[in-house]
Amino acid sequence: MKYACLLFFSILLGFLCFATDAAGKPNVILIMADDVSWEAFGCYGAEDYLTPHIDSLAANGIRFDHCYSTPICTTSRVQLMTGKYNFRNYTHFGFLDPEERTFGHLMQQAGYKTAIAGKWQLNGLYNKIPGHDDSTRPQRMGFDESLLWQVTTTKNDQKGGERFWSPPLEHNGLFISAKDNQNQYGPDLLCEFVCDFIQRNQDEPFFVYYPMVLVHDPFVPTPDTIGDASRGPSANKRQKGKEKGNFVAMVNYMDTIVGRIVSQVQAVNQLDNTIILFTADNGTNTRITSGWNGMQIKGGKGGMTDMGTHVPLVVSWHGHTPQGTVCRDLINFTDFYQTLVDLNTKEPRLTAAKSYDGRSFLPQLNGKTGNPRSWAFCHYQPYWNKQSGQFARTQSHKLYRDGHFYHVPHDLREQTDISLGTASTQAEADRKMLTALLETSPPAPTGDGSRKTIRRPIYPDWKQLGDPND
Repeated sequence: MKYACLLFFSILLGFLCFATDAAGKPNVILIMADDVSWEAFGCYGAEDYLTPHIDSLAANGIRFDHCYSTPICTTSRVQLMTGKYNFRNYTHFGFLDPEERTFGHLMQQAGYKTAIAGKWQLNGLYNKIPGHDDSTRPQRMGFDESLLWQVTTTKNDQKGGERFWSPPLEHNGLFISAKDNQNQYGPDLLCEFVCDFIQRNQDEPFFVYYPMVLVHDPFVPTPDTIGDASRGPSANKRQKGKEKGNFVAMVNYMDTIVGRIVSQVQAVNQLDNTIILFTADNGTNTRITSGWNGMQIKGGKGGMTDMGTHVPLVVSWHGHTPQGTVCRDLINFTDFYQTLVDLNTKEPRLTAAKSYDGRSFLPQLNGKTGNPRSWAFCHYQPYWNKQSGQFARTQSHKLYRDGHFYHVPHDLREQTDISLGTASTQAEADRKMLTALLETSPPAPTGDGSRKTIRRPIYPDWKQLGDPND
């Protein structure tokens, strides 16, 4: 009897220790919108859109004013998921090398249940790279569960289709046709998957990466605006003259979905133990112009100005993030990976997981100063018929590798090159620092690049940029 009691209490103690460890790991939900920048969110000064749920996250957490991505989707996603600048591992539009280690792997090793929902587009479909038809690629890249668009088929393939009305999706490697999803709205299906995953995993730490399909074109009606019209594939056709109105509705609906996810976290009593991050992959579509703080902002997707690379970042961790804080620290898309590494510093298995390029912003989420960046860097070769380039910047000044220099807050469109004129003391100090930084980077990419480009140089072993402590 004595040994039975000892065994019982040993098992109980082990269970309690496991439960305590699990409870001590905060859940993480990383939501990334598609093709929409800072000018479309109320908490950043938007005038044309209603985003109360994202604004609420900002009011209850931190709004970062200086988060920088790259100008198009794949370059940003590869950088975000691996914590590496594009010169190390980006070779093709729509492709992530399956040999890369992602933050999905990282969180799995740390003991998290992991899920991804939304837009994949990383198998190499556009260049028919070997393995492009591997339906299990998301699982191989660190995600236990998935519901995704464009895993093994493009939207123009025989089995393909658009992401919105009646979308073809792939669930854990199983193809679900447009016919199977007839009259369904893709963003709703993806949101339901995320909410179900949260419900089923509420008692253990979970990591959700949700690269949304909203608000990429085509700009079409949402469930709030479609009325009695067909909800089949024909509803995905572009509606001439209605682009802006539909885009506004899509932004508003995207915000509604964010609200549903937050409500689900609240419903399972995990709000105090969940870090919710909201960002976007790049600037707004160039066909959209929006009112912002008394100005008209034309979308800059694909280009290297602020309109193409400056994105929102709102983070809420109830009980941890100081409420309503506006943070001016520079954040680069390599930094998300390192922040997740630092979140799991007690995991000895992750000692080799440190990002070579990222800088953790976890201290800022706890109201501390941390070790913020002095600069942000972008190496951009899209291989998708866009102009390539390289720049480094501070909050105020931006220096391109070719020497062009801009005071961005007063020149968002970069029309006045101040490199040859008389500059302020701060501008000269910034230029000196940024010049030294760029001298430590690999060669700037040249030319437009395209899907058919033959030579695709990368520098996986290039030294760390700049001074790691600057």
